[in-house]
Amino acid sequence: MAVWAAETIDLGLGRGNVEPLVLGPAVVPEITDPAEAEKEAELAVLSAVAHGNGPNGLTVVQAALVALGRLDQEHAMVYFQVIWNGLREPMRRALEALVMERQIEGEATLPPFVQKLIDRGKLEGLREGELKGMREGKLEGKLEGKRDTLLRLLARAGIVLSESERARVQACTDMGTLDRWIDNVLGATTAIDVLS
Repeated sequence: MAVWAAETIDLGLGRGNVEPLVLGPAVVPEITDPAEAEKEAELAVLSAVAHGNGPNGLTVVQAALVALGRLDQEHAMVYFQVIWNGLREPMRRALEALVMERQIEGEATLPPFVQKLIDRGKLEGLREGELKGMREGKLEGKLEGKRDTLLRLLARAGIVLSESERARVQACTDMGTLDRWIDNVLGATTAIDVLS
C-alpha cells in the first residue's frame, strides 16, 4: 500500500507532479530495545503497528508496551488499542500468552494499564487461586498454570486435542516442554504442530 501511495501524481495540464511523502513499513524503524522505545513512545507505537506481525513482532510490541508504561493512562490505552488493532490473530494470541505468563510469574515488567485491561476482562487471565499458588512459587501451581494457558490458547486457535493428546498435556511436568508447546501455538494448525 505504501509503495502504491508513494507513486508520483501527475497534476495534468502541465501543472507538474506531486510526490507524496508516505510513511510505510520500509521507513519506520523496527524498535526492539525498550530503552530506545521509552525515548520515542510514539515512534515505538508506529514501529509496533508496522512491524508487530513480522519475525520480531513480539519483541517490537513488548518494547512499545514498556514505552506506553511511561505515558498517562488515557494515552497509553489509546496507543495500546492502535497497536492491538494492527496485530493479526496469531500475534494477538502470542501477546495474550505473554501477558498471562508474566502474570503467572509475578513479573511487573508490563505497564499497569495492561493489568487494568486484564482486570476488566479485555484479555483472559488465570483464576485467582492459580495465580496465588504460582506466586507462592509452588512448582505444581506453575505447571498447572502453563497447562491451562496452553489449553486456552489451543481453544482460541481452534485446535482440538484428542483424549490422548489432552492426557499428554495434563501429564507433562517439564516447564521447558510446556513453554515450547505454548510457543508452538503461534502459527500452528494442528495438535501435532503444537506438541512436536
